[in-house]
Amino acid sequence: MISPLSLQQTQLEEFLDKILLPSTDPKAEVIEISGYKLVYVNGACPRNYRVYKTDSMIGVIFQHITHWSNGVDSLRYAEPIDAAVGLDEFMNVAKILTTATEQPLTEEELLDQEFDALTSDEWERLKRYVPETRDLVAA
Repeated sequence: MISPLSLQQTQLEEFLDKILLPSTDPKAEVIEISGYKLVYVNGACPRNYRVYKTDSMIGVIFQHITHWSNGVDSLRYAEPIDAAVGLDEFMNVAKILTTATEQPLTEEELLDQEFDALTSDEWERLKRYVPETRDLVAA
């Protein structure tokens, strides 16, 4: 006997399988446009596509009846390539701004991190670090 719960579970697994198809899967519905691959995920209006540049997913764009959009700006694009390029440019600018504003952790902040989370460069910094002794008090 098939229970409604097992049927729902099977439908959910099939749905997730379709969403998670890589762009190289022969069952994936793929649109290739000038440096990008659009892989259909789901939806009727809008249709949702994952956008790949080389083998990395950079985001999602949407195909509406009259236009395309990318979800990161409020623009409407006539062609999918324009929505993909707009998304790509936005992600590149966001990456540059994030990199420019990030400050490296101080040695004191590194001491508060989990050991497994430290990079080899951070370990090297900690090896050379000598804490100031003026704040140490004998207990």
